[in-house]
Amino acid sequence: MALKISESASVQMPMKTVASLIVLVAMGVIGYTELTGRLVSLETSRELMQADLLKKSEQLPVDQEQLMLLEDLYKTTEKIEKRIEDMMHNKVNIQFLQKQMEKALVDIEVLKDKVRANGKTH
Repeated sequence: MALKISESASVQMPMKTVASLIVLVAMGVIGYTELTGRLVSLETSRELMQADLLKKSEQLPVDQEQLMLLEDLYKTTEKIEKRIEDMMHNKVNIQFLQKQMEKALVDIEVLKDKVRANGKTH
């Protein structure tokens, strides 16, 4: 029993089913596109990581040690710069306090003189 389909044969299908098939095919195409894009992205990052690892493995241990020392020196320099800035602020505060103390000493001497002067007049 062979199935004979001719050009004049017609197929009737509800529009709802046709629309569902179109949406299903579109979703399949979009999903496939997203999946291949993600795979390409992952493969690219893997290749870059492998190239970076190869580059690191070509460095001599002495070079790696020097890079570590340089990083430590930069960190230490940043800490020292911060401490120097803090010391500059302290210097300004100390100078201000010295001026205030000098003024207070002058005021104390003036008060002593007034007390002495009051003591002589009585």
